[in-house]
Amino acid sequence: MMAKFLLACWPFAGHISPFMSLALALGERGHDVAFYTGSTAQPLVEASGFTCFPFERVSEARATKSMISMDTAAPSGRPEAGNVLQIFRDWLVETIPDQLADLEPIIADWRPDVIVSETAMWGPILVLSESGRTPVAIMSTLLGCLTPGADAPPAGFGMAPPRTAGARLVAGAINGMTEIAGRRLRARVNEIRANYGLPALDTSMNRFTGRLPLYLIGSLPELDYNRKDLPASVHYLGPMVWHPPAISTDPEWLGTIPTERPWVHVTESTLSYGDPFVLRAAAQGLAGLPMEVILTSGRQRSIADLNLGDLAQNIHTADWINHDTLLPRCAAMVTTGGAGTLMSALRAGVPLVVVPTTWDKPDNARRIVDAGVGIRLPAKRCTPAGLRAAVGEVISKPRYRANALSLAQRLAAAPGPAHAAELLEELAPASVTMAN
Repeated sequence: MMAKFLLACWPFAGHISPFMSLALALGERGHDVAFYTGSTAQPLVEASGFTCFPFERVSEARATKSMISMDTAAPSGRPEAGNVLQIFRDWLVETIPDQLADLEPIIADWRPDVIVSETAMWGPILVLSESGRTPVAIMSTLLGCLTPGADAPPAGFGMAPPRTAGARLVAGAINGMTEIAGRRLRARVNEIRANYGLPALDTSMNRFTGRLPLYLIGSLPELDYNRKDLPASVHYLGPMVWHPPAISTDPEWLGTIPTERPWVHVTESTLSYGDPFVLRAAAQGLAGLPMEVILTSGRQRSIADLNLGDLAQNIHTADWINHDTLLPRCAAMVTTGGAGTLMSALRAGVPLVVVPTTWDKPDNARRIVDAGVGIRLPAKRCTPAGLRAAVGEVISKPRYRANALSLAQRLAAAPGPAHAAELLEELAPASVTMAN
């Protein structure tokens, strides 16, 4: 069987990576794959042999501005709820008409058999899934499923899963208040749907995702509270990981660091624009301890520009180091909790200290705690002393390492992108199967 799959995602690194892993798996099975994404990702997509339809009407700069606004709204924590709703409206909702204006001619000319959309690309999910004839599947860039249910805490708050009657009552109340707060967003979505002859949504946008025929998640049930309340369309695949070609080599000094002491890797998320308070706390709080500390800022900014002060002999810095090289040597990782960074650590069996900031990071931190593979350090407590104590706990208590190694084995055994491709093939029209 040969089918045509159109992958719709935002061009940010943590969003492109799982989609590239999926595209490669589909390509290996003989399918034709194209991307609808921003022009900044076009060179990576085309270098891998796939067609790229770059945004035309959608403003990539507008989406990037939303990312930066969220990251910088509060120095060491989350922005206010009103600001979050406005950012969501600007990015998720108001770009829908432009997404649809871009996608309609692509669908008409390229004629995909299946559209695969990320959870933050609402045009295909909330409109095309009902207005068009092409089936739409979801490929999540998150560690868990956004569809609400009795086994999951309200999304976005970093709350523990509700495992008692009282906790479920509280979670239900918060979910209700969240849906009330999002009514204006839904009203705007319904205006857009009406322009396509669709009825108003009778549920929240997150609940609606559970109605699509396929919801793929690059994670494990253990990292999503072992939920039993999800529709049959939801499938956990394990790691959906792809790394772009290295634009720089690992620093030469990496091979000279003493190996008789534990290594601790401290890094920001793939996209980080805010105050580097985690790196600063690590540079001060871990200085002079019997460990080797490797700080990285990520490719989006240079660590030399972050003014971390005078560094102790055991503190080493770089903009970027290949995780496949670094993490197998590490005893612990400290990070703000981006999904891709966490998955890299977990695949290597490295326990974590997560200092959650924005977006999905508070929920990711809770998942790490619930799985027993690390601890959560609130941003406001990420002082030099607070971080020193957190790292000390993770390194000194063997259960974190044991749990991380056990989870790494389950991740290695997961079906991954190949199974995602198999599931998507089932969505392709029978006529395509018969023709091939």
